[in-house]
Amino acid sequence: MREFGIQDGDIFLDKQSGKDFNRPAYRKLLKKIKPDDTLVIKSIDRLGRDYNEILEQWRIISKERRAFIVILDMPLLDTRQKGRDLTGTFIADLVLQILSYVAQTEREFICRRQAEGIVAAKARGVQFGRPPSERTELFQELREAWINHEISAREAARQLHVDHTTFLAWARAE
Repeated sequence: MREFGIQDGDIFLDKQSGKDFNRPAYRKLLKKIKPDDTLVIKSIDRLGRDYNEILEQWRIISKERRAFIVILDMPLLDTRQKGRDLTGTFIADLVLQILSYVAQTEREFICRRQAEGIVAAKARGVQFGRPPSERTELFQELREAWINHEISAREAARQLHVDHTTFLAWARAE
């Protein structure tokens, strides 16, 4: 982005997955973008991974907001090119649709491989998540005090060094 001449203050970076467009920095970008601005994106899959949404966001940015879009790793997807004839526009639209399809397909493959990996790991006995916290002897005392309304669940949890929802789950399971 810097090589393209973009200042740090003009770079919008989301740390969330590009699976959808409900990302804080992307929403902020959409609010700020004005006609004749240029949106520079490293690659189409950085914009998103849902075929229809990519096409919809492209339309919103280029048609409604009348901003230009440049995809750095795909020079055909540069809407700044003036005087583009009908064939050039058609080719760019076709490339956009193909790349959007590929981005969504890759997202679906990733999800499928992840699910398969989780199933295989569970079959091997791999435990996911944190190991359960141990209940100490103090737990029974605090549980009794909580039942007798002598102490709050939050206070009991604080003394046990666990979250209050953990304390409540333990207390209700007894």
